[in-house]
Amino acid sequence: MPEMLRAIFLALICCIRSRRELVLENLALRQQLASLAARQPRRRLAVHDRLFWVMLRRFWSDWRRVLVIVQPETVVRWHGAGFRLYWKWISSAHARAGRKRTPKALRELIFRMVVENDTWGAPRIHGELKMLGYEIS
Repeated sequence: MPEMLRAIFLALICCIRSRRELVLENLALRQQLASLAARQPRRRLAVHDRLFWVMLRRFWSDWRRVLVIVQPETVVRWHGAGFRLYWKWISSAHARAGRKRTPKALRELIFRMVVENDTWGAPRIHGELKMLGYEIS
């Protein structure tokens, strides 16, 4: 009995999977027809057309078979360009790198301490600032 249920379950999965393939193929072909009907001669594909093919490439393994309007390598290149653009955006979205600027009043205090106490080195000045309640590195 469990083997019979397993066979029925696998048959249902095959039916659903083939239906999915058919729907994706129809969607891809209709999108190509729509983009060809909207284009003037020698006009480039719109951004939404490119995005459609990049997303279809991610979700459907047989996308190359139905692609007619551009080369499959072009879609792969679009995907790589989008990936690079995404990571460029991610890396530039962060705040300025490095540590925070030292306030001007604190810098003036440090310079005044250096001038008034010429025998003090950096460790001594750092210690004095720490005793005054300033946290700097």
